[in-house]
Amino acid sequence: MRERCGTVAAFVVVLTVMTMAAVRVPVAYAGAEDWNDKQIAWKSYDEGVAEAKKDKRPICLIFYTSWCPHCANYSKVFSDPKVVEKSKAFVMIRLDADKNPDLGKKYSPDGSYIPRTFFLSPGGELDPSLSEARAQYKYFYDEKDPASVLAGMDRALQKIAAK
Repeated sequence: MRERCGTVAAFVVVLTVMTMAAVRVPVAYAGAEDWNDKQIAWKSYDEGVAEAKKDKRPICLIFYTSWCPHCANYSKVFSDPKVVEKSKAFVMIRLDADKNPDLGKKYSPDGSYIPRTFFLSPGGELDPSLSEARAQYKYFYDEKDPASVLAGMDRALQKIAAK
């Protein structure tokens, strides 16, 4: 009987450890939300869409989370002086995907990974051709090199201005 109890107890311990290892606990990364708020006029979704319609400017919409290490890296791209300058041609909207699940579902044509960056018309419509040229993660721009998102911004401005 004692042997059986010892075996059961050992099994429970192993199962508990395995379960705890399988559960991922979100970790906050320092600087994850350093999106250069001082130089970029980030808007809420509703405020941004209304402003874009009124001013007839395209939208740059970014989904991120505070626990995502790729988002923390990507946030630093928005401190690049060229990105800051180019952002003035857009209405800039940044949304925490965890706090905006309905909008996250609306804007997930190829999945709900993060960070995702979309370029929308002044009316808020997504043009699927304004993405990176790859089969998967089309709305993921290089998290460390500003040239990637700058090229996306240029393509969006050219295409949306042509309409």
